[in-house]
Amino acid sequence: MSRREYGQECSLACALDRVGERWSLLIVRELSLGPLRFSDLARDVGGAPTDVLTKRLRDLEADGIVARRELAPPAAAVVYELTELGRGLERPMIELSRWGMELQTAADVVGLAPSSLPNALRVVLRPPLEAAFDLGLRSAGQSYALHARDSWITASRGTVGNPDLTLSGSPIEVLAAVVSGPAGVPGIEIEGDTALLDDLRMMVVVPDRLRDEAQMMVESGALLIAAAEATAATSPEPVGQG
Repeated sequence: MSRREYGQECSLACALDRVGERWSLLIVRELSLGPLRFSDLARDVGGAPTDVLTKRLRDLEADGIVARRELAPPAAAVVYELTELGRGLERPMIELSRWGMELQTAADVVGLAPSSLPNALRVVLRPPLEAAFDLGLRSAGQSYALHARDSWITASRGTVGNPDLTLSGSPIEVLAAVVSGPAGVPGIEIEGDTALLDDLRMMVVVPDRLRDEAQMMVESGALLIAAAEATAATSPEPVGQG
């Protein structure tokens, strides 16, 4: 399986030669939150055939965007992580995601995966230069940390320090609480500085159409119904007992 290249001198074509193949930027999206084992990466990327994912990782390694690292015992596992060059893709990734919101509807994000929640918030939040906060997230048994400094938000898996505010709930519930307010989102749990949630809402930049759709879904209760249906559709079948 050879890599297709544009064969042009343009720097955009050069970039697309490296990360324009299917799944490549989604690999970058997941590794932007920290190192992952192959099995965890395959799960979080969502739907990539194993052989294709292996090929994409091999190409990203060859281009110096991703590196493999062996964890010390007792973990004794190999993980993939972004290099410094790979980290340089984070800002273009976030900006491309912001452009992609123009093509979305509010219903499109109902089934958002928990691993996509941190970057989804990085996309919709645009903190001012003076803003400095640490935000904790908990969703589907997974924890994440967001840190805002100098108009930029970094994100990582796990809990770090004492966050100013922690939001717990399904991804769509957390997003709805940030974009439209926690009223009408009974599944959301809020710990810490609740005033920060009001500040976050002022930092949200989304297309007016999306904001209106989200508000309508919250007010009508459609958000909770859709979220419950999405959760049920992705939950494993219960195992019967003999």
